[in-house]
Amino acid sequence: MLSFLILSGILHAQDSSQHIVPDRSNRVDQIKKPYIILISADGFRYDLADKFQAKNLIRLRSSGVTADYMESSFPSLTFPNHYSIATGDYPAHDGIVDNTFFDPSRNQIYTMGNRKEVEDSSWYDATPIWVLAEKQKMLTASFYWVGAEAAIQGIRPTYYYKFNSLIPMEDRIRFVRNWLQLPEEKRPHLITFYIPDVDHEEHLHGVDSKQTEDAVHYVDESIAQLVKTVDSLNLPVNYIFLSDHGMTDIDTLNTLTLPESVDTSRFVITNSQALVHMYAKNSADIIPAYNELKLAAKDYEVYLATNLPGRWHYSKKDDRYNRIGDIILVSNPPKVFNLNGRHLNPATHGFDPALPVMHATFYAWGPAFKSDLKIKGFENVNVYPLMTKILQLKITEPVDGYIKVLQPILKTN
Repeated sequence: MLSFLILSGILHAQDSSQHIVPDRSNRVDQIKKPYIILISADGFRYDLADKFQAKNLIRLRSSGVTADYMESSFPSLTFPNHYSIATGDYPAHDGIVDNTFFDPSRNQIYTMGNRKEVEDSSWYDATPIWVLAEKQKMLTASFYWVGAEAAIQGIRPTYYYKFNSLIPMEDRIRFVRNWLQLPEEKRPHLITFYIPDVDHEEHLHGVDSKQTEDAVHYVDESIAQLVKTVDSLNLPVNYIFLSDHGMTDIDTLNTLTLPESVDTSRFVITNSQALVHMYAKNSADIIPAYNELKLAAKDYEVYLATNLPGRWHYSKKDDRYNRIGDIILVSNPPKVFNLNGRHLNPATHGFDPALPVMHATFYAWGPAFKSDLKIKGFENVNVYPLMTKILQLKITEPVDGYIKVLQPILKTN
């Protein structure tokens, strides 16, 4: 079914139909394996459940595992981090290096708002968890996830929806129940489930707003209903509740621009407020511009692609697809870049993932997990090997995450 949404005067078609890839079944040896529902509440900062007393999430996490926080990959933005969670690889290794970025070899900009690009599998590398499972004849389903709408390595989840704002939460939960009531040979063992509301309200109204508090309670109540519905089926379902990044309020009045001495006509520039990529049209222009920026820099850091902090795994040597700018500018919150003089919302993300305000949430519960366990913070690329361990899937290529990081949260057989 196609419906339409009007945004900024533009008519956008929204597809709310379920898509099913035909002629797939679980292989016999996959049928009795466990289930995972991977839930992402976008922008659900590590402290929001306690800050706004999300009583159901607090109760559910107490029956399983709570991390002090989960650290995003750099940059702490939605598309790179959802895809890194799905692949176990840092953004520079899986191709999705920002929400918006330039690929010089294609002479093309990828942006998360362009559905044609979002569904174009040639932008995505690595092996998302649903592709790994489907290759091993284990069925999967997606109620939204970055990359799930593209046929990566020719494969989409068996059951999936394209991202839209039309399907009410009660219907999404009902459809998940229906998937889990399918005959065993047709039943998905991995379901991804994405909820955008907290991120949306934080951006529009700020982290401490009543609207954000209401969105946290909406997510809390939705998860409670999802768990109640699924648990009534008496299946060995494991839940992983996490987020992609944190959020912080910003200074919308005193924003950052580039020095007038930098000739911006010599660069392709993309700007995610916290982060600016500058791609040189001529390599001879890189060092002069870098030097000018370093001299003028205030409230932001200036890096060459060859000298970004190693802990970000984002330097030129990490950049497998040449999609990171030759010069990178990273602002220090609450300052952000506003290169076009546009109206800015009061909160954003994308900053250094080591900052506590950028820390994400991680809770897990279900038959695979130990109970009433608290652990220290960890990087989000380690969720992938955790999921493969639970689902008993074989990792077929090297990834950046390690099972040893989260192995201790699993029950021993």
